Amino acid sequence: MVDRTPPLAPEELRALVASGEIDTVVLAFPDMQGRLQGKRFAAPFFLDEVLEHGTEGCNYLLAVDTDMNTVDGYEMSSWERGYGDFAMRPDTATLRRIPWHPGSALLLADLAWNDGTPVVAAPRQILRRQLDRLAGHGYTAMVGTELEFMVFKDTYEQAWNADYRSLTPANQYNTDYSVLGTGRIEPLLRRIRNDMQGAGLTVESAKGECNLGQHEIAFRYTEALTTCDQHAVYKTGAKEIAAQEGVSLTFMAKFDEREGNSCHIHLSLTDSEGRNAMAGDGPDGMSPLMRHFLAGQLAALRDFSLLYAPNINSYKRFRPGSFAPTAVAWGHDNRTCALRVVGHGRSTRFENRLPGGDVNPYLAVAGLVAAGIHGIENGLELPDPCHGNAYTGDYAHVPTTLREAAELWDNSEIAKAAFGPEVVAHYLNMARVELDAYDSAVTDWERRRSFERL
Repeated sequence: MVDRTPPLAPEELRALVASGEIDTVVLAFPDMQGRLQGKRFAAPFFLDEVLEHGTEGCNYLLAVDTDMNTVDGYEMSSWERGYGDFAMRPDTATLRRIPWHPGSALLLADLAWNDGTPVVAAPRQILRRQLDRLAGHGYTAMVGTELEFMVFKDTYEQAWNADYRSLTPANQYNTDYSVLGTGRIEPLLRRIRNDMQGAGLTVESAKGECNLGQHEIAFRYTEALTTCDQHAVYKTGAKEIAAQEGVSLTFMAKFDEREGNSCHIHLSLTDSEGRNAMAGDGPDGMSPLMRHFLAGQLAALRDFSLLYAPNINSYKRFRPGSFAPTAVAWGHDNRTCALRVVGHGRSTRFENRLPGGDVNPYLAVAGLVAAGIHGIENGLELPDPCHGNAYTGDYAHVPTTLREAAELWDNSEIAKAAFGPEVVAHYLNMARVELDAYDSAVTDWERRRSFERL
């Protein structure tokens, strides 16, 4: 049984509203890009009306591009359908204070149609379905996401007005594991850590990374849905805190030609007794279950790349020697592989190194779980591990473009069996919309190469 005790209980919220300590409640849901969309309510009204009955939101919120443009091709929402509403149903297990906004609390919602049926293409529902399938096999997924970001001394408004050129990074050199480097912006990192702690997240550490101004804050590994909810809250909160501090930070997968922002995802399984079901007595420390589960990851990795790398920019991370993977391979503590097995005994787990900081965690974790179930149900055998440099090994290559990933997703029997045709079509259209927008754009790179010399 998964313990989803909320960081803030509803009765505690009522007391805080009565005392005047909380005056605003945010109700939000993750959209296709993993962003939080929703409303801010006056706290007394939220308690009187919304907590029990929920609220509504326009269903175009799961049928727009990154710029919030309405686009064609979505079955659930269109001009022909009139852009109606879906219901936002509060999940009280996610209720928490958000210290970076004084007097505010937040909770997440699940989406349903007016007849009460779930919106199956909603990211949170997609993950719930896969976790239910996994529970049918007797297991619970435990997950950790490791988000990297880059900090700039420019405000978001200054960065926008400069077309994101010539920004000043918070560090001028590689600060990977550098205490001095993290100390340079410790006031910002400390505030993010402490405010996240106040929001009910369990902070582990902060460290510098390779790119200029790049850092990572890590949180405790926990049940999959909780981890994804916390990921969404943290990502939104970190940006809001940075804005309040007069700086900006980005989670985009590849900001420049140096190292990109990764989001490595760690996953293990527990059984009904709370024991790590991936640990075994074999020479590699893995159980037969883990070997099947990991074999499923390899079998579905290319097909599910759209879930792990959902944007045009995502694929620019996948370069040899970049610490982002290019090979569909696994290895023990081998950072050149797409899948890295780490830990021992109760900490045995694997890490998927494909996702970047732009990933929607709900979709990515749903992909990991679905791939693992595919491996279990089909008794897939795990090939030998990679012991050397996977970049130069003879392995299948991860997709190199969003176009390739979309084609693999569209033709994937594994995806159709796991997620159903509606979900496959919905996210295929998301990719097509992005590709069409990108194909229509003229970039600075093209102007620099062509304006005079061609």
